[in-house]
Amino acid sequence: MNEITKVAVTVAEMARMCGLGRSRFYQLIGTAMPYPLYTVLTKRPFYDQELQQVCLEVRRRNCGIDGKPILFYAKPINRKPSAKKNVSAPKQQSHPDLLDSLRALGLSVTSMQIDTALKTVFSSGVQGTDQGEIVRRVFIHLKKNGAS
Repeated sequence: MNEITKVAVTVAEMARMCGLGRSRFYQLIGTAMPYPLYTVLTKRPFYDQELQQVCLEVRRRNCGIDGKPILFYAKPINRKPSAKKNVSAPKQQSHPDLLDSLRALGLSVTSMQIDTALKTVFSSGVQGTDQGEIVRRVFIHLKKNGAS
């Protein structure tokens, strides 16, 4: 591997350079891969150029620093995405609970209207928002925009 090394890289970057996930790389530290160095000031782990070469050699040879063989999964081959068949699945209501709540409050709205209202009122998403607050704000928005 003619991988270009840097003066220092993080553990996550070293894992990427080896074509491994960060958690898998951490599993291999101490057996197949060398321990990282630590900076005295920040106590953050890093790999210097010499250790980067060792890690890349382990990956290339499939032989850990402990001398034992290590097998890695092959990287997936980059294939062109296959064309999806244009089969229309039955449409599901995107927010059935919200739809039921708004209808119980006397609004006759569609899922499409609710989707539009949610995108407008909660532009960054509804994660972490109380369900009652979602119903209240969407109801107010729809009433202001003429929903009946």
